[in-house]
Amino acid sequence: MKIAMTRFAALAALAFIIAAPFAGGVTGAQAAEPHKVAIHIDENDPQRMNMALNNVQNIKAYYDEKGEDVTIEVVTYGPGLNMLRADTSPVADRIKMMSMEIANLSFAACGNTRAGMAKKEGKEIPLLDEATEVPSGVVRLMELQEDDYSYIRP
Repeated sequence: MKIAMTRFAALAALAFIIAAPFAGGVTGAQAAEPHKVAIHIDENDPQRMNMALNNVQNIKAYYDEKGEDVTIEVVTYGPGLNMLRADTSPVADRIKMMSMEIANLSFAACGNTRAGMAKKEGKEIPLLDEATEVPSGVVRLMELQEDDYSYIRP
């Protein structure tokens, strides 16, 4: 009986040691994971574009204050592509400044939308230097979410 109690105590202690890191919630390794967010723009609305850029700044400031990393990608398609057009963007100067100030910030422009606009307008559609063309904005959003990015649509 005494041996059985000793084995029980040993097993209970082992279970406690194994479970302890999980009982407290987030471990140090989990807390160090960088945050990732995709921000979706599909409207040619300067207020919506500025709201998205405000979201970028607020997210960055929040995680900077906590000493944590965040990766932010703004994805545009449809009429929202105007945000990243070099010839029509109402927020071009703001994007340029933010791109210089904020590490891990990127802007994705939908290639399908760009091709459609070029065909309709009969000319190439210039993008801001800060923008990267992706084949499809919708697919890019899907891929980011599959890669555990949070999704924001201001």
